[in-house]
Amino acid sequence: MSVPHGWRAALLLAALLAGNIALALGPWFVRLADTGPVSAGFWRLFLALPFLVLLARINRQPITGMGAKTLALVALGAVTFALDLASWHIGIEMTRIGNATLFGNAGSIVLLFWVFLSRGVLPKPLEGLAILFALAGAAILMGRSLEISTSTLIGDLFCLAAGLLYAVYLLTLQDARKAFGSWSLLVWVSIFGCPVLLAVALMLGEPVWPTDWTPILILFISSQLVGQGLMVYALGHFPPLIIGLALLTQPAVAALYGYFAFGEVLSPLDITGMVLVGAALAVARAKA
Repeated sequence: MSVPHGWRAALLLAALLAGNIALALGPWFVRLADTGPVSAGFWRLFLALPFLVLLARINRQPITGMGAKTLALVALGAVTFALDLASWHIGIEMTRIGNATLFGNAGSIVLLFWVFLSRGVLPKPLEGLAILFALAGAAILMGRSLEISTSTLIGDLFCLAAGLLYAVYLLTLQDARKAFGSWSLLVWVSIFGCPVLLAVALMLGEPVWPTDWTPILILFISSQLVGQGLMVYALGHFPPLIIGLALLTQPAVAALYGYFAFGEVLSPLDITGMVLVGAALAVARAKA
């Protein structure tokens, strides 16, 4: 994979950065929604579904024709994704925005661990350093969260659980993605995932129907359409290292509006922890 050149390279890089920024804004609108956090996840998927079908058609990706085994794996992946989204949205309500964004993206580091376990090999020096950075940074951030409150630490753990579930989701669908394409898979993930999110929201006793639709509409547009759309458009054109570095715009943007919109002040120790985890994420994504 080579980096494109000229104006097309600039356009693709802008799409990659804009996609990351759009995804980073998601937690803001989860907090602003007057539904519960899991209910917001349900609407995020449900409202995007017809647009995902359209995008799959435009890109000539087949929506039907999956075998029973593939469909079962997609259903399993969709349930995992729904639980990932539910866990992450709950964590967003409880912890700081910067932490939620970093830990929610921890799937890349989990996949790095999985490679070593599945192959029975030891990490190379840079990979080992990334793992140490991730552990040290997570320990710093969670320690600081505990200083704020037990609830904030629990929010961190919900977001970490979301990162783990997202890694399982990626592993479950890696073969199906090659055969059917990202958009058609997102259609089926939404079809199977929406009932799971709605059931979880109802079990938690959350309000489901919003009285103010604005945050919900912005959430599904920014996260599912703009964010996902631009990322799918740009990802195939850059090497993993650049994608990993671009990923770091997400916690930076999240920490910035976390400060201005929610008064979440970061200490030098917090910034150190975020830099350590961010560096680990960049290395892990570069090894993808």
